[in-house]
Amino acid sequence: MSIAPGLVRGRVFGRGLGRFVLAGLCFAGLMLIAKGAWIPAKAAVAQLLLERAFDRSLAAHAPVKAWGWADTAPVARISVPRLGRRQIVLGGGSGEAMAFGPTLLPAGAGAGENGTTIIAAHRDTHFAFLGELRVGDAIDVEAVSGKRRRYRVTRMAVVRWDGFAFQLHPARATLALTSCWPFGAQARGPLRYVVWAVEG
Repeated sequence: MSIAPGLVRGRVFGRGLGRFVLAGLCFAGLMLIAKGAWIPAKAAVAQLLLERAFDRSLAAHAPVKAWGWADTAPVARISVPRLGRRQIVLGGGSGEAMAFGPTLLPAGAGAGENGTTIIAAHRDTHFAFLGELRVGDAIDVEAVSGKRRRYRVTRMAVVRWDGFAFQLHPARATLALTSCWPFGAQARGPLRYVVWAVEG
């Protein structure tokens, strides 16, 4: 029994196309995995560089950029002793800065100053630990000026982004750590998770 030449060519072409499609799908899958791993990897490497810049900033008592083209510099370091977490906080509050670490929002007080200090970060990188905080946990803030404050967590709240409100001049120095909510979600939404703490 003989097979028509056109049929043989069709089968060979079909196998070749199938391999090409399979290779394309594998490549696309690897690219998605790499893209998903890039953000946490960038956040981790940035924190190492920012730790060095923070140490130089402490010595100078002024913000020192971690790399030449940076549009921001470290202004503080926050630590949560119970969780063993430590993050370098950047100034300016911009979205670009938030890609590399938590940012100090300019609407609030300076790091370690009287008033309400507001620090924001992404829920899937630098502030992924916010959901683990408990009432009573200590949060230490060390500013590049050398000032240090210890805050204690008093409560947590979920608010709409446009419903977030704070006192400019509270009776005790206050710290608000905020991130998007719910944790683990991929899509942006209007809700924010806020951890409130007061000095003490």
